[in-house]
Amino acid sequence: MLNRYLKICSIQLIVLDFIWLNVLFFLTSSWLQRYDRMQDINVDIFLVVSNLSWLVALYTTGIYFLSQQLSFDRIARKTIQSILLYLLLLLLSLFLTKQLYSRLFILSYCSSFLCMVLLGRWVFYKVTRHILHRNGVEKKVVILGYNDLSKQLADQLIGDNSNLKFEGYFEESSNVHELSYYPVIGNLEACVPYAQSNNIREIYSTLSPEKFPYLYTLAREAELNLIHFRFVPDFKLFVNRQIFVDYFNNIPIISLRSEPLDDIANRIRKRVFDIIFSSLVIVFILTWLIPLLALLIKLESRGPVFFIQYRTGRNNLNFPCLKLRSMYVNNEANAKQATRHDSRFTRIGRILRKTNLDEMPQFLNVFMGDMSIVGPRPHMLRHTEEFSRVIQQYMIRHFLKPGITGWAQVCGLRGEITEESHLRRRIEHDIWYMENWSVYLDLRIIFLTIRNTIKGDENAF
Repeated sequence: MLNRYLKICSIQLIVLDFIWLNVLFFLTSSWLQRYDRMQDINVDIFLVVSNLSWLVALYTTGIYFLSQQLSFDRIARKTIQSILLYLLLLLLSLFLTKQLYSRLFILSYCSSFLCMVLLGRWVFYKVTRHILHRNGVEKKVVILGYNDLSKQLADQLIGDNSNLKFEGYFEESSNVHELSYYPVIGNLEACVPYAQSNNIREIYSTLSPEKFPYLYTLAREAELNLIHFRFVPDFKLFVNRQIFVDYFNNIPIISLRSEPLDDIANRIRKRVFDIIFSSLVIVFILTWLIPLLALLIKLESRGPVFFIQYRTGRNNLNFPCLKLRSMYVNNEANAKQATRHDSRFTRIGRILRKTNLDEMPQFLNVFMGDMSIVGPRPHMLRHTEEFSRVIQQYMIRHFLKPGITGWAQVCGLRGEITEESHLRRRIEHDIWYMENWSVYLDLRIIFLTIRNTIKGDENAF
């Protein structure tokens, strides 16, 4: 496998990014100074901001050249994500620090750097593909067993961006009942001798050692001849879905789903982001917004400013969820779901709900650790009990902290639940978010939430 080689190349490429990032600054500034088009700038501040912005962009989108199955689409997508986030952070930082720079300098500097980034990624992709297909790097492989799994594996092994060359299958002739696209070279006993004489580097077995104990003998013979022997278990025999394998010391552990936030490092990243984001909102927005909205709420109707309702949180633990009161005080608040033309809404309450301002106090919940900025929306306790009986996968969403906004909400799945299909689609989106979490995904959901709030959401009421 070429993972080690690709990791080294990735690190070299990132180091080269930072070299260009700093070299181009001095080249661009020197070029513009010849024509008196360069203003006096604070070199230290600009370079620190530029380097930190690119570092955050790479950290957020991830180091992504780590698989021997290279994908141009994936490289291009991750590169564009990094570039856009870098530009956003750089321009935002320059705006907040109130530093004055020549627009020509900013345009020239950023354009030249981005061209070098794109050129570097393109060269990396081309060179790596060339190396993968060189004779000295190409690995010949064979597969033990002829079945649906082995045919699927063969198609994957010969991908355009792989350094593996598939030679054929080894299976008992009595088990082959069709013409194979790739040759069935011989029976199981002929595998290792064939591998020795034909420079086969790896043997993949799709057969179960429990059914074919002879495989252990083949594995020992292969390793004695410096040939890698790999087992490919067919987990679909007992799990009819995609599975994920992790290891506890040397013991393989099978999970039914990927959970990035099960990693303590990712949970720390998300929690640090939540604390910083919620602190900024509390200090710069809630300190003046809540008193203003509280006055409007009080002027229209009697009752408390805040509506506090216990809702279901992470690990099925209840917490007091804060909202600005948008209804007249009533006895059905904890039992009846809000509807589009609900007579319980106050006039200011309709505006608060339409603009999502009623949920702004939940940033206090985020700061206290009961909620996250992004996650599945929390439901009232009665709904959790009802929905868990209707949808089998409903409780899976409670592996995460509930969020002020979520993937389902920015995809238009919000508002009143009138059909089981509405609830099912929300649960599917919540589970998808849990299995595909990343810092970039959180930032994307926050951006879409702000855009939908400004644009208006027909399902918001």
